[in-house]
Amino acid sequence: MSFCKDCVTGVTHEGTPEGKIETIGGVECYIATPTVDYPKDKVLLFLTDAFGITLPNNQLLADDFARNGFRTIIPDYLHGDGVPVDIMETPGRFDIPKWLSTHGTPDTRPLLDSVITALKADGVTTFGATGYCFGGRYVFDLAFDGVISAGATSHPSLLQVPADLEKYAATAKAPLLINSCTTDTQFPLEAQAQADKIFAGFAPGYKREYFDGCTHGFAIRGDLTDPKVKAGKEGAFTATVEWMLKYM
Repeated sequence: MSFCKDCVTGVTHEGTPEGKIETIGGVECYIATPTVDYPKDKVLLFLTDAFGITLPNNQLLADDFARNGFRTIIPDYLHGDGVPVDIMETPGRFDIPKWLSTHGTPDTRPLLDSVITALKADGVTTFGATGYCFGGRYVFDLAFDGVISAGATSHPSLLQVPADLEKYAATAKAPLLINSCTTDTQFPLEAQAQADKIFAGFAPGYKREYFDGCTHGFAIRGDLTDPKVKAGKEGAFTATVEWMLKYM
């Protein structure tokens, strides 16, 4: 498994994050909390792309979920070693395989599990997960392990197709939303068609949204000056909010 160039390219979005950084289970996390009353026993896990919690786009989108009533937590499962934000402008100078070699599941999943364990000890009983690119892998893994009640992923990376899709359909109980797009070497049109076939009749619930004219990364690092990309980013967000409201 590997990344494509679109995994480390994109645009930094404008805005001022409103959440805060706190340590949960020994792991640094970005926490976006609703300003209105919200269920204290539920948390939406925001599983980032390779840029991690320091990318403003990730923090801003977490804030948007909080505005819709979800306490949203971004665990830093990248050990504070996300891909540097300035790489988006010159991705060719970054050694992606080397980075991936030290950020595989054995390196990252224990940190995510520490956060989840600490949240459970604090009274959280229900988790949803929304994963972008790199984070899509963990939506599947958490569903395999029965951790989440609902999953959503936008342009997932690092999946084995069709094996992971078949395993999800056969073993997972969490309803699954996939936000897909036109140009995506990580989850191409062929994989999207396979997903629709494999998840046909999936009892917990399945939906795939498709955003025409968009490229891998559109839902988190897209160029919002492009009308199609802006519509895709906003559409993926709305679809995810509606999915979590229905199933989480």
